Amino acid sequence: CRIIAGEAPAEVLYRDDTVIAFRDIHPAAPVHILVVPLRHIESVNALAPEDETLMGHLVLVAQEMARREGIAERGYRLVVNVGKDGRQVVPHLHLHLIGGKMLRVHKYSRSG
Repeated sequence: CRIIAGEAPAEVLYRDDTVIAFRDIHPAAPVHILVVPLRHIESVNALAPEDETLMGHLVLVAQEMARREGIAERGYRLVVNVGKDGRQVVPHLHLHLIGGKMLRVHKYSRSG
């Protein structure tokens, strides 16, 4: 919320009337961008049916950021953490765009 309000520094890469995208200050990969709705929504669990268009917009902005960063063709990961067990640290819905290198396979995902 402080970044959205301009009260905390961030390298803003995109902003429109519903979404902001900026670099993560603790990147997990060479490209690590957060895509965040401007309206405060605590987590995926707080979404309402009328937020369907907003969630689609978040994904499309992430897609555009991947293209701009030159990682769209090779691939990237989109992650949304939800709640304490899901490792959501900041109580404001945000989508992580992570890429720029071969990402590790986690035990919860399989390739092929």
